[in-house]
Amino acid sequence: MNYEQLHFNLKAYKETGEILEAARFLIHEFELHDDNFLGFGFREELEKHSILLTANGEIGDMQEVMIPKNLFDFDLTLVLNLLAHEMLHVRQKSPKMMITDKNEREWQAYYEMLFHTNFPQIPELSDYYKNFFGEKALIYYGRMGEGSELQSKYLEQKLEVEKLLQDIKNKTNQR
Repeated sequence: MNYEQLHFNLKAYKETGEILEAARFLIHEFELHDDNFLGFGFREELEKHSILLTANGEIGDMQEVMIPKNLFDFDLTLVLNLLAHEMLHVRQKSPKMMITDKNEREWQAYYEMLFHTNFPQIPELSDYYKNFFGEKALIYYGRMGEGSELQSKYLEQKLEVEKLLQDIKNKTNQR
């Protein structure tokens, strides 16, 4: 499906107030579904210019992804990346994976937003968002514990994130 058609469909869902259906449509169109996905629900909107999605449920149980009603007021590429982030959490909390460490789950999800290793069909973020989410990834990497087994496990990925952030900085400085 091309982006023009995608925007047309999302606009129709939005005009009829079918926000949850629009989110399900994107999950289907971008092949993000997982057997551990219970569905979507609404969460409180933060602010007009802020967005937060969460995967709710105990580890090992089905997960409900909570979205704000104003989800589709934001850039579609950002929305798709945020949905992919939460759908990775759905997988991580499934009985198959059961990743119990929150820092590891967040690291993997932010890394996914930067490099799309699980969901290659998701469009690439702008450098602004890559920088923002790359910095968030490094925060969670740091929370794994200095010299910990988890940090060792993700050292190569950390170096990739740092290189990406440096490349963005270099690009910005050349302007």
